[in-house]
Amino acid sequence: MKSSDLFVKALENEGVKYIYGIPGEENLDLLNSLKDSTIELIITRHEQAAGFMAATYGRLTGHPGVCLSTLGPGATNFVTAAAYAQLGAMPMMMIGGQKPIRKSKQGRFQIVDVVNLMRPITKFSEQIVDGNNVPSTIREAFRLAIEERPGAVYIELPEDIADEQTDASLFDVVGHQRPLADANAVSQAVQMIQEAKMPLLLIGAGANRKATRQALTEFIDKTGIYFFNTQMGKGVIDERHPKFLGTAALSANDFLHCAIDRADLIINIGHDVIEKPPFFMEKGGKKVIHINFFPARIDDVYFPQLNVVGDISHSIEAITETINIPQSADYSYYETVREEVNSHLTKYFEDDRFPMLPQRLVSILRSELDAEDIITLDNGIYKIWFARNYKCYSPNTLLLDNALATMGAGLPSAMIAKQLNPDKKVISVNGDGGFMMNSQELETAVRMGLNLVVIILNDNAYGMIKWKQEDMGFDNFGLDYGNPDFVAYANSFGAHGHRPENVDDFKRILQHTLNAPGVHVIDLPIDYSLNHSILNVMLKESACKI
Repeated sequence: MKSSDLFVKALENEGVKYIYGIPGEENLDLLNSLKDSTIELIITRHEQAAGFMAATYGRLTGHPGVCLSTLGPGATNFVTAAAYAQLGAMPMMMIGGQKPIRKSKQGRFQIVDVVNLMRPITKFSEQIVDGNNVPSTIREAFRLAIEERPGAVYIELPEDIADEQTDASLFDVVGHQRPLADANAVSQAVQMIQEAKMPLLLIGAGANRKATRQALTEFIDKTGIYFFNTQMGKGVIDERHPKFLGTAALSANDFLHCAIDRADLIINIGHDVIEKPPFFMEKGGKKVIHINFFPARIDDVYFPQLNVVGDISHSIEAITETINIPQSADYSYYETVREEVNSHLTKYFEDDRFPMLPQRLVSILRSELDAEDIITLDNGIYKIWFARNYKCYSPNTLLLDNALATMGAGLPSAMIAKQLNPDKKVISVNGDGGFMMNSQELETAVRMGLNLVVIILNDNAYGMIKWKQEDMGFDNFGLDYGNPDFVAYANSFGAHGHRPENVDDFKRILQHTLNAPGVHVIDLPIDYSLNHSILNVMLKESACKI
């Protein structure tokens, strides 16, 4: 058969259901092979958005999402999405086209060495140079994309290779068992926890990819140890749990840091180097147990005294099975911190000023959504408020990016969240800057028939950088812009635009749009004026002195 036909059959063999992207001339053989396949091709309006969609598919399913581009400018548009998936540990496969490699009559027109361009930001980047190599290349790429630590892979299929004949056969898809932690390491972890006087449990990004919820909940319920999480560790355990302290949303001087400073042991579950630990280690200071699929990477602020390496769920279950309740531990201080944190976070939940405070928005969205409903965030100052104030009741119900932290991913990720979860309510929250970076995908969302709510936080500026600019003592310069009429803009794509006039109006519009068919865009004026007075307040002024 043709190599392009075999390529598609290899994708089907791996369980691929969708491909997102924009084909070009060099993909026409592959496009024709997809025509009669079980795989649905979803055309996007930009390759970057297709990459974000594929990465989010991988994040939510654990199976690589797949995206497609042509050569040169199409493939280079994948670069940001590749970094997004790679840093965020999201399994994703990118497929790019290329001019014929055996004989070319067009010189270097549009030719970029994309394979080498992708190597530093992927786990695997290869050009297929022979049709007989299609099955092994695809099987290896999928294996690597899924294997810990998950990430992005890139395959380039040149035009002439796609057209050539091959008699190669498919490879069986073979899974693998993750290794289990060494019994001696588990025993040492148990001893360190039982000897600690003020242990704390930290849930990181790595724990949010696996079925660790039950194991961690049982561990916390048995030991009574308090826990907190990083931004990408949110929702692994229901954050209504009485032992939940909060989310570390800032690098330093956040509300939680007084509790972290008092801890003599941090049990760090699923720590990922893309989210630096929200504590600074000193030699002779607090001890750290690193529980993950792979050993800790040592640097000046992270050098754990114990690595428990293996399947996270199994490691936690093994520790829980043998541990006794730490008799020497005293958690009264943590309870005081928890009360102080909750008091600070709920302070503006009922404030009805308009333009709306981000804290009020968080409060309203939490009250309107069920435990399994999903919010996706783009990147901006509002991400801190959602990380701190929005309590997640289930895993992957607040999709934010604290890895690459790129703008432009919020809308594409919401589209995939809705496609995969048609029975759940999905809201995409975007700053006006990030929204405009992939706003063209409103047409894609409409064409896909999605029922989706898109909220644009409108302040006519790059608000996060303005906050940093002011905080560092610089003059206000270079960060303001004008926006289109977002209501008319949404309507022009076949979506439905809305612009509330006050908080009650916003609540009415939100309730309507969450239950109405189609894509709905809400242009919401936002008030960030309290960022400095609140974000720069340290809880150390109160609870840490108790």
